[in-house]
Amino acid sequence: MRETIRFIRRGKIVEVANVDPMMTLLDYLRLSEGSTGTKEGCGEGDCGACTVAIGRSRNGKVVYEPINACIQLLGQVDGAEIVAVEDLAEGNELHPIQAAMVEKHGSQCGFCTPGFVMSVFSLYQGTDGAVGRDQINDTIAGNLCRCTGYRPIVEAALSVCASPRDDKFRKAAQDTAGVLDFITDDSDIFIGDDDRFFAAPASVDGLAALYARHPDAILVAGATDVGLWITKQLRDLPKIIHLGRVKDLDGVEDTGREILIGAAATYAHVEPYMRTIDPDLGELFRRIGSKQVRASGTVGGNVANGSPIGDTPPALIVLGATMELRRRDRSRILAVEDFYIEYGKQNRAAGEFVTGILVPKLRPDQIFRCYKVTKRFDQDISSVMGAFRFTIDAEGLITEARIAFGGMAGTPKRAKGAETALHGAGIRDTAAWAKAFAALRDDFSPLDDHRASANYRAETAHALLGKALIEAAGTPTSRTRLVGRREGFVHAAE
Repeated sequence: MRETIRFIRRGKIVEVANVDPMMTLLDYLRLSEGSTGTKEGCGEGDCGACTVAIGRSRNGKVVYEPINACIQLLGQVDGAEIVAVEDLAEGNELHPIQAAMVEKHGSQCGFCTPGFVMSVFSLYQGTDGAVGRDQINDTIAGNLCRCTGYRPIVEAALSVCASPRDDKFRKAAQDTAGVLDFITDDSDIFIGDDDRFFAAPASVDGLAALYARHPDAILVAGATDVGLWITKQLRDLPKIIHLGRVKDLDGVEDTGREILIGAAATYAHVEPYMRTIDPDLGELFRRIGSKQVRASGTVGGNVANGSPIGDTPPALIVLGATMELRRRDRSRILAVEDFYIEYGKQNRAAGEFVTGILVPKLRPDQIFRCYKVTKRFDQDISSVMGAFRFTIDAEGLITEARIAFGGMAGTPKRAKGAETALHGAGIRDTAAWAKAFAALRDDFSPLDDHRASANYRAETAHALLGKALIEAAGTPTSRTRLVGRREGFVHAAE
């Protein structure tokens, strides 16, 4: 058992004891360390002003990812290197990214600048050779600027990433990886007492035993949601169990027929695997939050949270995904769609937790589509999320239709009436389409809130079903989409 958090700061090992379970990395940097270059803006992981880079050793290499320090708990960075904006320059010599921001006039008031610099730093470290404008736009989608304008910032990123990577972090990478491996151990972390603690078990067995003793504890994987409970809802969370150190819980495996996702695997880790199932899944994952959110947030957390507007559950439901839950020494398998009972209530006993999700791949006779509709394109919560899978035989008949929506009910939910209306119909049978559209209106009583009205959601769901059917019938996406087009992707069923 270890009672401290260990990480690397500026080449030195730092060990912190007496860590309050709710202490954020941002508060540690600004209040305890005095590193005030990292800014506090929105306090919810939207503006990116608090962005820092977290380096971890993976397969003997240091991988840097951007994270939002405002909603990252200090305990989560155990075993990592923390790089903040003050750490980039060498003496009076700016880091190439900082120099490029000056040269291209990428900063005015400067409040957002550290976050932009750290996001581009992660891109700089994670690539070799020039990168494209689209990749840079995706990298800084989680960073907001209200005075400079994005053009000079993008120009600065293009400029610095066109040059060979040659900074002190690249030069020290091998040594840093060695130190990271050195401070990473198999000890369970427990800081505090039975009434108030931060814990990070190192094994599934340890997690099961601890959670059975403290079923009232909050399980935290990426904290992209729980972090807001602290910063926005001002809730007191006396008992926190972090899943990030549990061995193999963050793994992803392609078995050939399905993808096995560990409950602590991040969106960033899972995304390329999902893209092998279908490009729409890859695009969906790319639009979940920002780079910072995807580097921390987990698919398991998104599913277990039970939000009616979660992005992944509708897609997982139509794919027929299952999940494994464990309580003490017993496990059970449950279809993802059966996990959701009603708003705020899931099929999960006290002390039971998700260990993994199994996602079947598509068969040659199946067509998949999913669409995320939001008020703004990047980094926004869905107003409506629709997912569709049609199984079509050699005669062009729909032998099975699976349709699920988020944002249309208190839970992610299938449209059983619309599915029935399409069963046995030809994929181009517009009369059956009309029956499905009518049935869809009876399948849901949509939510009516500040994100979208009930009427808007009903109309949008109708349109998305029509779009999925039109595309499945053979209409090219060059005619149905402005972005995320599928031309060039060859699926056996299409």
